[in-house]
Amino acid sequence: MADKISTTALAKLRKTEVKKLFDTLKTAGYVNRDNNSWILTDIGRKFGGEYAQHPKYGQFIVWPESLLIDSDSSSGKPLSATQLGQRFSLNAKKINQLLQELGWLQKIPDGWQVTNNGLKAGGYQKIDKQTGNQYALWHDSIAHNKRLKQSVNEFSGQQAEKHTTDKSLSNFRQKFEAKYRTLDGHYVRSKGELKIDNWLYMNGIVHAYDRQLPIEEHILSDFYLPSGKVYIQYWDNDNHTDSEKRELKAIYQAHQFNLIEIDFRDIDKLDDTLPAQLKEFGIAAY
Repeated sequence: MADKISTTALAKLRKTEVKKLFDTLKTAGYVNRDNNSWILTDIGRKFGGEYAQHPKYGQFIVWPESLLIDSDSSSGKPLSATQLGQRFSLNAKKINQLLQELGWLQKIPDGWQVTNNGLKAGGYQKIDKQTGNQYALWHDSIAHNKRLKQSVNEFSGQQAEKHTTDKSLSNFRQKFEAKYRTLDGHYVRSKGELKIDNWLYMNGIVHAYDRQLPIEEHILSDFYLPSGKVYIQYWDNDNHTDSEKRELKAIYQAHQFNLIEIDFRDIDKLDDTLPAQLKEFGIAAY
């Protein structure tokens, strides 16, 4: 965080008003507004934005003194689900379902609610003044979001590997071949994952295997349960070092993802451990 300054200091350095600078940053998609606080978005992080902690005033955002504000790549006009769908040749319902699967949107009785991670991706919570229903608008940069584009490609039946430049995924797959076939037809990499997959299937819990986390880094979660937005990480003693475990757990924590951890020593006690853990996220097991 060396040589990074607050938004107020940056405004002073650039001889502009703080409010005007925040508005510019919001238009560019670097920050978002949640009630009375500013949130650093994924785009803001790309350009060097970070959170800092003040002992008296709490958390605030800092920037490089030479911050580049790329306003040209954004029109500043938010997109509705219908307009976003037009970019991908999908209807609004399918777009909302994909955004929900990514954990950026959640269905509520009176509409759609933007989640905390959705705010970071550029979502704006809105309320229809006539009906009182809630809905979401999205910063137009989301149309270029790598994770959304990957989800659209996967939903449309295209191979996700063609759209990633990260070689670590293919290297990982070559090193740990998915050769164990589960009851629901998944192919997994270890007997421990096979037992988890079969347990979820037999308990009627919809799940995805090897799901990419909805973040910029190329990180696969062992299992993803869309009904509770829960990720399951299996710690196989042969495939994870202590440092790898710490790094992965830190990423889950930093993005506030719901996480259930299963140690290899507990793999034969799933009936005793998983139901209670799943219940915490509103998922019932038979």
